[in-house]
Amino acid sequence: MIYFVTGGSRGLGAAIVLHAAKEGHDVAFTYFSSPEGAKKVEEQAKDLNPNVKVKSYQMDQRDPNSVEKVGDQVIEDFDTVEVIVNNAGANFDNLLVSMSNEEWDNAIATNLSGPFYVCRYFMTTLLAQRFGRIINVSSLSSVGSSGQCNYSAAKSGLHGLTQSIAKEYGRKGITANVLAPGYFETEMTKDLPDDLRHFWKSYCPMPKGRTGKLEEFSGVVNFLASPASGFINGQIIPINGGLDWGP
Repeated sequence: MIYFVTGGSRGLGAAIVLHAAKEGHDVAFTYFSSPEGAKKVEEQAKDLNPNVKVKSYQMDQRDPNSVEKVGDQVIEDFDTVEVIVNNAGANFDNLLVSMSNEEWDNAIATNLSGPFYVCRYFMTTLLAQRFGRIINVSSLSSVGSSGQCNYSAAKSGLHGLTQSIAKEYGRKGITANVLAPGYFETEMTKDLPDDLRHFWKSYCPMPKGRTGKLEEFSGVVNFLASPASGFINGQIIPINGGLDWGP
């Protein structure tokens, strides 16, 4: 399999890239502002499996021209793509009454428009080979989160986008699903307020309210990319330890 992973230089994205490489899959992945992090992931992947090809690309997924430019280069470098993982995302948190137009627009552009541009670009490739796996990464916040109306709206929209793709292209051998993670220790969650950390540890029905392990997430991604997942399409799959709500 050949993967295309957005936001692969850190956190969940890096775990996805490294898990795929370890399992023998070639991976093209993007980063936005961390070439050092991307280089480190490339080196780690090579150490895990020197027989696979793993290459990073700088991309601003808010810009359709950037997506097309990188997509063209990826196809030139890898010939095709079979698995698309839209993992990159960003928070621009604020209360609704104080939220700026820029905070709203950036959240929608990054977390919803970006995955749309990526899926649109690669769809012709997937259709030509009559096979594809699209895995879009959402969030526990998709059902609403205080101080994140922009992020929540974007992630909720990502669900509708994914399920529409599943209905449009399932007959062509292309599946599309959403993974909705709960609390994993990543760059995005390291500055989570103490009260939210306490909430998670108090209410998550896991031993000592533990957080998710990166390999538990990347393992599910790898399963959804495999032939064993061929009849799973248009689903929202939570990976949250059983806690599916938040303040």
